Amino acid sequence: MPDTLRQNQDRDVTLITPTAPISAPTHGGRAKCLQRLVRLDLPVPRTVALSFGTVHRIAAGEMPDVRKILAQFPVGVLLCVRPSSEDPDWGGPGSVLNIGMNDAAFVDLSDSIGAEAASALYTRFVQAYAIHVARLDPDVFEEIAGSGQEALSEVLRCYEEEAEEPFPQDPAVQLAEVLRSMARAWEGTTARLLRQAKGAPVDAGLGLIVQEMALGLGLGERGSGVLQLVNSDTGLRQITGRYLSQSQGREALESGEAALYMERDPRGPSLEELEPEAFETLKHYVALMREKLRAEMQIEFTIENGRVHILDGVRVKRSPRAALRIAVRLAEDGIISRQEAVMRVEPRGLSELLHRQIDPEAERDVIGRGVAASPGAATGRIVFSSSEAQASAARGEPCILVRRETSPEDVRGMHAAAAVLTERGGMTSHAAVIGRGLGLPCVVGAARMGFRLHDKLLLAEDGRRFREGDTITVDGTSGQVLAGAPRMIEAALDDAFHIFMSWADAERDIGIRANADTPADATTARNFAAQGIGLCRTEHMFFEADRITPMREMIFADCPKDREAALARLLPMQRADFIELFRIMEGMPVCIRLFDPPLHEFLPSDRAGLRDLAEALDLPVSDVTRRVESMGEYNPMLGMRGVRLGIAVPEIYEMQARAIFEATLEASKEGAPVVPEIMLPLVSACREVELVRTRIDAVAAAVRNERGREFDYSLGVMVETPRACLRADEIAQHAHFLSFGTNDLTQMTYGLSRDDAGRFMSHYVQQGVFAEDPFHRLDADGVGELIRIGVERGRRGNGGVMLSICGEHGGDPDSIAFCRSAGIDYVSCSPFRVPVARLAAAQLAIKDKIG
Repeated sequence: MPDTLRQNQDRDVTLITPTAPISAPTHGGRAKCLQRLVRLDLPVPRTVALSFGTVHRIAAGEMPDVRKILAQFPVGVLLCVRPSSEDPDWGGPGSVLNIGMNDAAFVDLSDSIGAEAASALYTRFVQAYAIHVARLDPDVFEEIAGSGQEALSEVLRCYEEEAEEPFPQDPAVQLAEVLRSMARAWEGTTARLLRQAKGAPVDAGLGLIVQEMALGLGLGERGSGVLQLVNSDTGLRQITGRYLSQSQGREALESGEAALYMERDPRGPSLEELEPEAFETLKHYVALMREKLRAEMQIEFTIENGRVHILDGVRVKRSPRAALRIAVRLAEDGIISRQEAVMRVEPRGLSELLHRQIDPEAERDVIGRGVAASPGAATGRIVFSSSEAQASAARGEPCILVRRETSPEDVRGMHAAAAVLTERGGMTSHAAVIGRGLGLPCVVGAARMGFRLHDKLLLAEDGRRFREGDTITVDGTSGQVLAGAPRMIEAALDDAFHIFMSWADAERDIGIRANADTPADATTARNFAAQGIGLCRTEHMFFEADRITPMREMIFADCPKDREAALARLLPMQRADFIELFRIMEGMPVCIRLFDPPLHEFLPSDRAGLRDLAEALDLPVSDVTRRVESMGEYNPMLGMRGVRLGIAVPEIYEMQARAIFEATLEASKEGAPVVPEIMLPLVSACREVELVRTRIDAVAAAVRNERGREFDYSLGVMVETPRACLRADEIAQHAHFLSFGTNDLTQMTYGLSRDDAGRFMSHYVQQGVFAEDPFHRLDADGVGELIRIGVERGRRGNGGVMLSICGEHGGDPDSIAFCRSAGIDYVSCSPFRVPVARLAAAQLAIKDKIG
């Protein structure tokens, strides 16, 4: 090997000292943390760090000089090798302990700690080496019985028989093989995929640390343990840990036994077995690390002859609720800034605080998987129709509404259910959008399950059958469907949450509104500090039992006069809806989208429904059936809907405009004046805006004359067709605002059905056709280019136009980053996604400030 290459490799094998060139991007987080502990003058055993480059070369077959590594340690000591990735959450191969244990070391240890303890130590090392380094069959070693030297002799015999060579006695050979095994394990396909799932880049490196073992043996106080000052689940102050006696040994600590104990009593009897002086020393060390390393830390320690050794320090594992509380307390204690506290919480993790979740430690009996469409988890009995869901709610029994796909007729059933499961659909399907608005756990697109609604039967992916009334759990956070009722964790919105969110709001520079269709949605939006309503979909208001009949009468009317008569019955209901919304959102903007869906969605399709409609309208069933069939469209999503309906059947929009204006005057009697925003859906030509605006202005003038009072309103356009983006300069001249409806815009740009794409989208993402589901994360290249064109041309046509996004992308952190860069004024999303959006926007603003 050339001398230059050898010198570079030697520099990449570094003894950890206070001044050694160690950094997380080159040697990993564990190595850097150990250096920080050394700088704090904590009792850390002698440690050597191998860089990412060295480990990569080891995996390729280029070994460093192992004997030079061994020369860094006293002769005869035992060593351990542990992984050191850049981010501890990315994991790595398991640690290997007691390297250097051989026949000679066994003799020496037998004299100092006894033959029984030395035999156990040697036996465990041979077994670990055989399984994890030599890759021998673990079953062979699990069958070894007995203890002491008898078990040691048997395990050495089994190793020689399986490996066809004696167990290596040279510590250099042992260390070399351990390093090679761990390096290759990191670069294996399975390990790479696992860490990529945790957010690691494809080329993430691994460092390794070789450390002198402090065995926790001897005649005085001795043992091993872990300790932290905070609860990993709650984030509350709590001394937590476990102390393992000499007989339990450090292998139990490394194998995870201590981690199991961590979930039990905060201190537990074993910690209390520590001598008071050692216990106080450990608490002092952890508190010092918290202050100097600016994080809640867990230490791994051993005590040998009464002397404390700190083997490692890692950030405590923490649930999302714990992460938030820890960040707030660190900032309040002056250890980190508020800005840094805001940056330390993952926006998507906030969802776990807003909803009930399945306990991470609970057993999961998974029976199906789909798209995680609305976060949170709920347990209930299976029902297969909205009427059954409402009946179950009336009895006080939680239920799970199971449908092939939901429609507007199912909204009442969704309100009654604890969660929703559908066979079809994606992130922007009806069930997903309404579920997120209601804060209702929802899994859609579970196509590998069997949905036999006529038989009232749900088939699991493994073939198990679940009938109506059986209990299942829907986990909308993971997309899993489970049998039974696993243990849950309740939502947690305490003072720390509100303090944290106030810090986030102080930093963000983009507005956050909520999509809210009902008073309940508006109340949730207000509670989550939304800055108004960015999208109120009025069509959902027409499916209530007292409204559906006049709605259908209007649809069946043969002339404008008859339509007006039917709509007159709906007017006071719409007016009452808007009055309540305006009062809840007092002082904040409310953007109301006028009627959007095709009319046939309000008509029954089954025989019983057609009979009921015929009876209500006093018409023959044959006439009703023929009329319903005549209203069918080949592609209703691109047919008679949106502004097209408002132009063809203008009485609908005129009724809604009158309801909005009369509600504006009523709600303005008390409190701040209301200035409603009226939005026209599915616009593609400026002439459409001109026609509808003329009629709405006329209604406004009529209401002013009738009431003798003035009011203001703004009129805007929902930009959800590619043509509207391209002609935004013309359209903006007739509008006060443009709001990009990214759900339909994505659908029309891609030519994808947002309700059906879930059937194949996972295959597209897995094979790299799309980096992500474009209905989940905004396509910045294609759809994003149309939005940028719309923004630029819209402002060119009207310099004062307000620009926003009101599709579900408004709650996605990555999509919000695009919105800020594109010059969007505010985003609007489902109420339960508002905190996520607020935090994501704040973090983006902070990143810009700090460069």
